Parts: sequence; C-alpha cells; structure tokens
Amino acid sequence: MLITFKQAASKLKAANKILITAHILPDGDAIGSTLATMQMLRALGKSAQVFIDDDVRKNLHVLPHFEEIRRPVDGEKFDADLLLILDTSPDRIGNVAKMTDAPILNIDHHVTNKNDAGDLYVEPDAAATCEIIFKLAGELNVKITPEIATCLYTGLATDTGFFQFSNTRAETFKTASELVNCGVKPNIISEQMERRSAAEVLSMRTALNSLKIFYGGKVAGMFLDLPTMQNCDSTEGFIDLIRVIDGVDVAFMISERSEKVCRVSMRSKGVDVSKVANELGGGGHIRAAGCTLYTTLDDAEKILVAAIGKAL
Repeated sequence: MLITFKQAASKLKAANKILITAHILPDGDAIGSTLATMQMLRALGKSAQVFIDDDVRKNLHVLPHFEEIRRPVDGEKFDADLLLILDTSPDRIGNVAKMTDAPILNIDHHVTNKNDAGDLYVEPDAAATCEIIFKLAGELNVKITPEIATCLYTGLATDTGFFQFSNTRAETFKTASELVNCGVKPNIISEQMERRSAAEVLSMRTALNSLKIFYGGKVAGMFLDLPTMQNCDSTEGFIDLIRVIDGVDVAFMISERSEKVCRVSMRSKGVDVSKVANELGGGGHIRAAGCTLYTTLDDAEKILVAAIGKAL
C-alpha cells in the first residue's frame, strides 16, 4: 500500500526493533542509506541492525559502521517488529526476507517499485534513497553527525555519477551542500569510490575488448564472462566507458555471475531503459536500470539486444 512521507516516519517512530536491509548486488546508495538509517534509529534509542544478503565491494568498506553489517545464514531469525527495506522492492533482498514476519516498510526512489507486500513510500524524483533518508532525519528530529552525513553523501554521489547524471537536480545539490556542512569530506569520498585494484583495471581492458555495436551505432554493449568476474571485485563504473561513445543512446553491460546467471546494467540518453528492465524482470530509472537473466551469456545478449531494439 502506498503511504505518505509522514506516515513512513510515523511507522519508524512506532517501531522499537528494526531489521534494515537493501538489495543484493548492493551499491553506494543501498549501503549508505542502510548504515545512515541504522545510526539514526539508534540515536532515537531503538534497536536497529543491517543485514545484506550479498558481498559488498571493497570501496564501501570504509563507511562508518560498515563492520556492523551482517549477512544472514540459513535458518537465522531476527526478532523485529518492523522490516525496513531501502532502495529496492522486497523481491530483491535475498534470504533476509526469511528472517522475520514483521510488517514491511519499504522506502525507495525507483519508479519501477510496485511492491504490494507492505507499506511503500516511493519518491521517484529523489536522486537517491539517501536523499529521502536525509529528509527523514529532519522529520525524526535526528541530528546528522559527520558519520551519518558521510554515509548519505556517498549514496547521493554514487547514484548521480558524482552529480553528472540526469537525476541530479537543484534539491540534490542543496542536500549535498548541507551534508558537507555536517562534516562530509567530498574529496576523500570520491578518491575512495574511484579506487581500483589492478585486477579491476585489467578487467576493464577485457570489457572494452568485448565491445559490440548494434543498430547502426545507437547501442553499445560489453560482456564479462564468469572467469573474468571471478577476478574482479567490482564492475562499478565500467558501463561509463562506453556510455560516452558518440551516437550511442543505450549502453549496456552483461556480466556472468554464475552458471546461467547474468547481471544486466543499462544506461541511456533518451530511451526509457526502466521499461526494458521491467519487461525482463528488473527495474530502475528511466536512464539507468538493470535486471538478471537466468541464461547463458550468449543467450542473454540475444534477449537483451532484441528488447532494446523494440524500445528504440
């Protein structure tokens, strides 16, 4: 059920034991928003714990309280009176969904979130879920410490491509400015997020060598097979290597995560890639979206290229 911002805040005020989670394959916004919210709720005297059912790329390990994130184990239960799902819908939280039967509060900024399993607050105009959490801190009357601000700024910056993507708006810059006033060091965050291992840089070369152009130059794609992915801690930013090609409207990357499991990331300048992702079981934004295809890398390419062709 769709609820208002104030109703979402009220539900957090009423809860005492909150299990916080976000999507598998977590990015800066997922980790930043969960860690910031955990600190905010604890500041209100509540019990709050973050569980993420996936590995988290090393760049994000420097965020305050990262070491407190837990990963669920088979059969584990958590005593909670609220399951808070951030930056995604309930179908993308993995085994965390099995940890509690508590009521769900879902806060997100993805327009494709159609969750009907609990209470949902969606703000599609927000550049990141961290932007919503920043406003939530004001509604809950929680002081934003430098540690909370660092988590929120990281999510805001990474989800906007460090304020380069089309989801960046005046409100985004205003929020970033206020977070800097709270103690954020933007240069330190950007340096950490840009850091790459030698293996990742070599994987970039492999990705570029796999480049294919489709539909007369309107679509560009890269492909990373399983052996390459096993030597790569993160593919964050890889797609930006081809998004900038002159004449390309849609850029995509398919990465093989395990046998017949391929992760798709898409970026666009004009086409609504959220519709493409939604048709393939995923979601996201108009200009940035993704999905998972349960097939081989070759078949995933055929399925995705055909779907993008229909959208052009």
